[in-house]
Amino acid sequence: MNKVILMGRLTRDPEVRYSQGDNPTAVAKYSLAVDRRFSRNDENNTDFINIVAFGKQGEFAEKYLHKGTKILVSGRIQTGSYTNKEGQKVYTTEVVAEEQEFAESKNAASGNAFAGNSGDAGDGKSGGDDDFMKFDNDTSAELPF
Repeated sequence: MNKVILMGRLTRDPEVRYSQGDNPTAVAKYSLAVDRRFSRNDENNTDFINIVAFGKQGEFAEKYLHKGTKILVSGRIQTGSYTNKEGQKVYTTEVVAEEQEFAESKNAASGNAFAGNSGDAGDGKSGGDDDFMKFDNDTSAELPF
């Protein structure tokens, strides 16, 4: 079985191209910065993983994904190789996205430090307007359920 699940932030806007022919297909490429769970003695604890999305997934990436967006990607690892201009063989590894989902709300995304705003403490509490009802801390009031 070849299955990978990643959560991270886009390091750049997706690069989208369309295939030639009767039915052009979107092909989106981007890089995802994924933090490792553990690090040793000041080692880099972030991996930068190349993602490619085809068809509807590529169109989704083109329309909704931008640098700094935190997403969840599931797909499969694909390896390949090519010969560069100098005649050297270059090996590639990328994840072919089968599913892409947002991993944070739009409000949280607008305040993330990766996108350039360092005002967010990163604690998951947005403090801004969201879609949840506000309740007083008075527990003596009856709840409707």
